[in-house]
Amino acid sequence: MSAVGLLRQIADVGRDRARGGYSRHLATAAESDLRDWFTEQAARRGLDVETDRNGNVWAWWGAPGDDAVVTGSHLDSVPGGGAFDGPLGVASALAAVDDLLARGFAPARPLAVVVFAEEEGGRFGVPCLGSRLLTGSLDADRARGLRDADGVTLAEALTARGGDPSALGPDPERLARVGRFVELHVEQGRALDVPVGIGSTIVAHGRWRLSFTGQGNHAGTTALTDRRDPMIPAAATVLAARRAAARAADARATVGRLVPTPGGTNVIASSVDLWLDVRTPSGEPGPVVEDVLAAAREAAAAEGCTVELVRESLSGAVAFDDALAARMAAAVPGAPLLPTAAGHDAGVLAAHVPAGMLHVRNPTGVSHAPDEHAEDDDVERGVRALADVLAEPAR
Repeated sequence: MSAVGLLRQIADVGRDRARGGYSRHLATAAESDLRDWFTEQAARRGLDVETDRNGNVWAWWGAPGDDAVVTGSHLDSVPGGGAFDGPLGVASALAAVDDLLARGFAPARPLAVVVFAEEEGGRFGVPCLGSRLLTGSLDADRARGLRDADGVTLAEALTARGGDPSALGPDPERLARVGRFVELHVEQGRALDVPVGIGSTIVAHGRWRLSFTGQGNHAGTTALTDRRDPMIPAAATVLAARRAAARAADARATVGRLVPTPGGTNVIASSVDLWLDVRTPSGEPGPVVEDVLAAAREAAAAEGCTVELVRESLSGAVAFDDALAARMAAAVPGAPLLPTAAGHDAGVLAAHVPAGMLHVRNPTGVSHAPDEHAEDDDVERGVRALADVLAEPAR
């Protein structure tokens, strides 16, 4: 079946009627339905499916073994995300298996399709959760204690789904099986003017939480001079993030989530949490974050509030494997090299195994939103490119 046809099969799973697009988060009904769908599709192709200790799902063509050729992506989404970010890579991997089967191809070494858990961090806040746990770059105790917006911990969510949170943690034996990893992904910008590009780098990026504390009070009876309103420095910090990014070289700083407590319309908040996303093509994000923090502290002090900063994730700049990129370029003639400011599981694995990426053109240039798109013909070209890239090392 084509990748386009596979995506149509899951088009109604996890639709977000309030935000538009899709909300498919770890250990929710939508995400579980997608994992079941993947398991069924893999079985139809004769692949053997297993779930590792960190909730990543592996479908093996041939017995699991060393020097495996691995592809895949993720099925979860950001809140109100598009239809392609993640699922395109999974559907294309399954379709690439179909392409290779149709050629009469039989891999001489193990080939696997993997679905990584919670790549977006949409529920528990840490991106690339499954691949970070697999590689040991995220502490398992910290992961078990992560909480969603309702206060449910990751450990509690996994237990409710029948998982074993005590098993979370590094999996060096499984990681050692991966000889190379190739992730196909929809382009998350508008840089491609051809159907398929080859990933070159991922810029440094991270997420920080700033927590402002003041004094909750009545919105109508509290004079302005008596207020310690944490929303005021929080608002100032949103603007400071834009100014700090503008002062740096091609940096991006975004506040996409802000949560006041208790959150009543006629209540002065007692505290406000906001999340800062910083990405820096030139250098590390630290100086931009320090610039924002200085402005936040100044605004908090002026309002009689306090502020604390917590780093939730940080990924350094990633350069994908040169030898693998060269092989990909030979398999996909004319495909340009494409740097990206978006994080991916391939970027996490790149510190441990040869990793690379294929990008499929996105004519809208929109991602993490319902208008994300890829044309059917470009999707199918991406599948053929992925099949060619996988065939060479697996032959």
